[in-house]
Order: sequence, then structure tokens, then C-alpha cells
Amino acid sequence: ARKMLELKVPPLGVCALFAVAIVGLALAFPGANAAFPGHRAVAVAAVMLGVGVGGAGVIQFLRAKTTLTPLTPARASSIVASGIFGFSRNPMYLGMAVGLFGLAAWWSTLPGYALLPLFCAYLTAFQIKPEERAMQARFGDEFLAYTARVRRWI
Repeated sequence: ARKMLELKVPPLGVCALFAVAIVGLALAFPGANAAFPGHRAVAVAAVMLGVGVGGAGVIQFLRAKTTLTPLTPARASSIVASGIFGFSRNPMYLGMAVGLFGLAAWWSTLPGYALLPLFCAYLTAFQIKPEERAMQARFGDEFLAYTARVRRWI
């Protein structure tokens, strides 16, 4: 069953589902919302940071002329290891997670915050690890050296 989900659901789709769940939980359980002073400013800053981090990853992939299609990592033409990819091996996914944090902060939903680790765990299991296997098969020791010096998330 685990293999059935690997590289099947586009990460942006997973992010959208979690976003809907965060808002849904905030609306369904308003008693579990815990606003803090400045939560909307934190939310906007987090969403902007998430878009910036993710966007930087997209731009670097475009410059490297490698595939942006996350469901076919074996098509990668190169390892992008500079810029934002020197900080995180998965800046696009990191950007999504930070954006989801911003959404949870906007609504101040405690159950929404609780979904963030689940989002990261899902992407790690069903997207990132299969991508890493494909990249290791394609690029071998070069990819292993990259994974040794740059963390998966942050």
C-alpha cells in the first residue's frame, strides 16, 4: 500500500489538501483557535517567506534546465546544489510547509498547527525518499556527497 502513494500525488495538490484541512479545522473547531498578538503579521511573513523559498527553488531548477515535474524525478538532468539548495535539499517543499504554517497562524488554529508535521511526514515518505532513490540511482556518489552536506529539510 505504501508504494501505491509514492510519487503519485503532486506536492502542490498535497499542500492544497492540507490548506483546506487547516481552514476547515479552524472553522469547525473555533474553540481550538488560540490567537496571539501579531498572529496575522506572523502569518503574512510566513507565507511570503514560504513563497520566496519555494520560488527560489523553482527559479534555480529553471536556470539549470532540469525537470520541475516532481512525479518523475528520474528525468532530472542535473543536481542543483547551489543557492537555496545549499541550505535545503527541498526548498520547494520547505516553502510549502512554511506557507502552511502561515495559514495556520492566520487562523490561529491549534489543530491546523498539528497538521504541519503530518504534511512534512507525508512528503518525506511518499515524495522525498522516492525522489532521493531516483537521484541516487541516476547520479550515484555525486548525489550521496550532496546529501551528506545539505539537510533534507533545514
